[in-house]
Amino acid sequence: MAEEKKATEEQEQNLEAIMGLIMNGGNAKSSSFEAIHAAKTGDFETADAKLKEADGFLTEAHNSQTGMLTDEANGIHAKVTLLTVHSQDHIMNAITFRDLAGEIVDLYKRLDGAKVED
Repeated sequence: MAEEKKATEEQEQNLEAIMGLIMNGGNAKSSSFEAIHAAKTGDFETADAKLKEADGFLTEAHNSQTGMLTDEANGIHAKVTLLTVHSQDHIMNAITFRDLAGEIVDLYKRLDGAKVED
């Protein structure tokens, strides 16, 4: 009975981490898109704030992912499901989208004559 309860708790923790990855990845991608839109309209202050917001979501996702990796290293092996793979896809896409959004915001700044930090 105690082993079943422990297994259920581990599954719940794993599901919580997976949902954290999906949620934070989606939020990071949305903030990145909002940054591009703001830059497109010349609102670079908002664009920079949205990129920073996206970075915060990615940090949260990274923390969830690190927790999962730590568990794995400690012998707590989570069952790899389609949902787990899906969560990793979300993070990879969000990171890529954030990187590209930063470049696009910089491009809009250059087109506007604004100083771009390297």
